[in-house]
Amino acid sequence: MKRIVLACSAGMSTSLVVTKMEKEATARGLEYQIYAIPEQNLRDELQTFGNDIIAVLLGPQVRFKLAENKKLTDAYHVPIAVIDATAYGTLNGAKVLDQALSLVN
Repeated sequence: MKRIVLACSAGMSTSLVVTKMEKEATARGLEYQIYAIPEQNLRDELQTFGNDIIAVLLGPQVRFKLAENKKLTDAYHVPIAVIDATAYGTLNGAKVLDQALSLVN
């Protein structure tokens, strides 16, 4: 199954965004494994599941790590972006899902 990974610092609010994204994906009939991991685990996640990950979104709180993580994701040809802060703050799962899918298309 294809994966969308959200990488953040602690994961509390990001897990709420994941839940909203999963509900939206189900409503659209899309099948993705969507989950959050600590940003510092992204390298291991890519090594393990790099062929299945279609997009990585960084939580706004770790936006300063974008350039560093882009080097990692580029090696696996996986697009990466920082989650829109407004969508993240309002837990707008539909908008965050759209952002992830726009990276792929």
